[in-house]
Amino acid sequence: MKLFGDWPYWFRMDPFFKVRGVFALILGVSAAALTPGCGKGPAEAPAPADVQVVSVEQRDVPLVRDWVGSMDGFVNAQIRAQVSGYLTKQDYKEGTAVKQGDVLFEIDPRPFAASLAQAEGGLAQAQAQLGKAELDVARYTPLARDKAVSQEELDDAVQGRLAALAQVASAKAAAEQARLLLSFTRVVSPVDGIAGLIRAQIGDLVGPGSGVLTTVSKVDPIKAYFAIGEQDYLGFREANPGSSSIPAGTEFELILSDGSLYPRKGKFFAIDSQVDANTGTLRAVAVFPNPDGLLRPGQYAKVRATLKVEKGALVVPARALSELQGAYQLATVDAANHTHILTVKAGAHLGPLVVVESGLHPGDRVVADGVQKIKPDALVNPIPFAAEGK
Repeated sequence: MKLFGDWPYWFRMDPFFKVRGVFALILGVSAAALTPGCGKGPAEAPAPADVQVVSVEQRDVPLVRDWVGSMDGFVNAQIRAQVSGYLTKQDYKEGTAVKQGDVLFEIDPRPFAASLAQAEGGLAQAQAQLGKAELDVARYTPLARDKAVSQEELDDAVQGRLAALAQVASAKAAAEQARLLLSFTRVVSPVDGIAGLIRAQIGDLVGPGSGVLTTVSKVDPIKAYFAIGEQDYLGFREANPGSSSIPAGTEFELILSDGSLYPRKGKFFAIDSQVDANTGTLRAVAVFPNPDGLLRPGQYAKVRATLKVEKGALVVPARALSELQGAYQLATVDAANHTHILTVKAGAHLGPLVVVESGLHPGDRVVADGVQKIKPDALVNPIPFAAEGK
């Protein structure tokens, strides 16, 4: 910008006019700065931020608990050899269903058959002795009455008969014992169930001290063992004041390892008599029908049950809560659309929802996007939020 370039030379060289020119320039710049539309005006207030809100809902909430459980047979029969001998035969297919009384193994029966024959021979001999003693008593009785033999001889005959009777009883017991031992050479299943893998080999010398041959597990129904905490146990009792333990009618569900829900519900069976001092839990048992054999002993699954139904509980989306050192906070929006940060007491989690036990009232508007995004006492534009879990 030329201030003096086009003026006459005498004007440019005159000091008086120079001072006047500079002064005029300063006034012009100041006026331009004060003229509306030149430069930036005062900053406008930002628009209220959009936030999604959901009204606190009041509903009856079932308090559901999950526990890690392990399956076990209703009966687990350990099959052992009751007599010593060589294992000669396996009569079942491993991992298949067997019936009570089915033969699982055979042990060499020959030594026991010989023992039975010997015991039966001793029984026959004792019975023969008894026959002779009875004849003696029958013969001596009238002779002693006629004084043909002495009373002492009759007494000896009577005592001989009693001794023979005792010998017969002893021989019968020996024969029965031998017969029983012979029957033990055929190892049978004591229950209906699934027979496990064999733990011995054909030709092994087995006996009462040689260990388990296999196991037969009764799996229909099947037991699920799980450990419940003291608080859950008290929750059951609170919901059923007249019960001495978990109510017998309590239904249980199984969530299998692949996340699927077992289609049949179970019933409470038993609970331990005392609390484990190390873990603070009680061992409980639920029984599930298992007609198709899907569940097997040793299988792990989640056991689920409803402790009680909490009437009129307040629920909000779990994403609305922020946890810091065990304390939960959320943001609410008042009638004037200003935000407030509240500390609340959170209860049971129900999937995407959580029960708030204190700090809220029915109908309160809660910011569903999380308290960490909200400043206290900020003006917001609330937008309805489609709550999850409905």
